[in-house]
Amino acid sequence: MSELNIEEFHVRVYEVVRMIPHAHVTSYGHIAKLIGMPRHSRHVGQALKWLPEGSDIPWQRVISSSGQISSRGPATEGAQLQREALEAEGVEVTMPVGGGTGRVNFREYGWFPDHVDFDD
Repeated sequence: MSELNIEEFHVRVYEVVRMIPHAHVTSYGHIAKLIGMPRHSRHVGQALKWLPEGSDIPWQRVISSSGQISSRGPATEGAQLQREALEAEGVEVTMPVGGGTGRVNFREYGWFPDHVDFDD
């Protein structure tokens, strides 16, 4: 895949995120790899960060490559909302001693296909 403009990039990100099965998670980096832009994991996060509330894109299923839920920045509730949404799907989120945003076990809940097919 050649370079994508920002709109095409976002469309591809949203297509792949919609493919993640219920009660599974993957990483920002894996989404970037699947759309052919493996060095753009941070851009995947940005594409998901600005989704409107009530979007049908299951953004909560994308976490860091360490299995950690991202903080979403100071003074935001994004990490808590993500944890609650994952737990509502049946994903176990473990909280570290002393606080933190939570971690998901990729061995149990991970979704890491080698490739995906796009509709176009």
